[in-house]
Amino acid sequence: MKKLYIIAVLLALAVIACRKDVPEPVTEPELLLAVPPGFPAPVFPSGNELTPARWALGKRLFYDPVLSSDSTVSCASCHHASNAFSDTMAFSPGVAGRPGTRNSPTLANIGYHPYFTREGGIPTLEMQILVPIQEHNEFDFNILLIVERLKRDTTYIRMSREAYDREPDAFVITRAIACFERTFVSGQSRYDAYLFQGKTETLNATEKRGMDLFFSEKANCSQCHSGFNFTNYAFENNGLYADYPDPGRFRLTELESDRARFKVATLRNVALTAPYMHDGSLPTLEAVVEHYNSGGQPHPNKSSLVRPLGLSAGEKADLLAFLHSLTDEPFINNPKFRQH
Repeated sequence: MKKLYIIAVLLALAVIACRKDVPEPVTEPELLLAVPPGFPAPVFPSGNELTPARWALGKRLFYDPVLSSDSTVSCASCHHASNAFSDTMAFSPGVAGRPGTRNSPTLANIGYHPYFTREGGIPTLEMQILVPIQEHNEFDFNILLIVERLKRDTTYIRMSREAYDREPDAFVITRAIACFERTFVSGQSRYDAYLFQGKTETLNATEKRGMDLFFSEKANCSQCHSGFNFTNYAFENNGLYADYPDPGRFRLTELESDRARFKVATLRNVALTAPYMHDGSLPTLEAVVEHYNSGGQPHPNKSSLVRPLGLSAGEKADLLAFLHSLTDEPFINNPKFRQH
């Protein structure tokens, strides 16, 4: 009997020792969202306020291929945490290996965007969740069929009730994923430490010259890539092509003045989000700088801000160095965003 008691105690101690490696569940919303200096707080809409239960459900759904018709593709398939929730391919493959139709953008600071997709036709992040689900080249599915799958999963039923006091449905799916994505706040780059914390040593001389050039009238990058998120969210044509296969915002408005205009992308973590442009046609950041330095191709809707810059080799190197300083290492390495 004594021997059995000792064995039981040893087994209990072994279980406790193993549990040391298991993170404690998050119970406070403040631990899920840290607003950096210089940033406004993200707005969580009424009925989808941030709670640990909603965040946990959204994270599970974000990484679960159950959302795609053949259960092979998840949100995370095209949005990798290590790449600031973007991809490394021009067009990410969807179900059956079908290539997407546009380059996967970063989701960093996505909760601050006033509208979604490259043409800006989706007004809320909750509604945006529906876009990849129904796209033939992405998830190629129907959200009602996803609901049927989730209702066969006791874990999803329990988590949905805890999060929204209802069983899995379209409301739960779209809101939970949006709730998780709104915590993708990136504002801890070396540039942020320099600007908002007064740590002038975080940028070297090359990066400081690049910063001055970025905000100067000569390069004028900040005219479009402005504000704390390095975008004004406007729709512009940057002269990438003389003739665009993708109609851009024209697809939404059917106005010729909107043809081949696309939402200005954020430059946060830009060194991690190659390839670039709406079609991933520029493979490197160096190629992007060369494009803008050249002034781009002629197009009726090309922005008047896109013009030959005449940058020297040294100036281009300085500008590239500054763009690299926008990388947020704590954000891309944050374990709370990883699947496991």
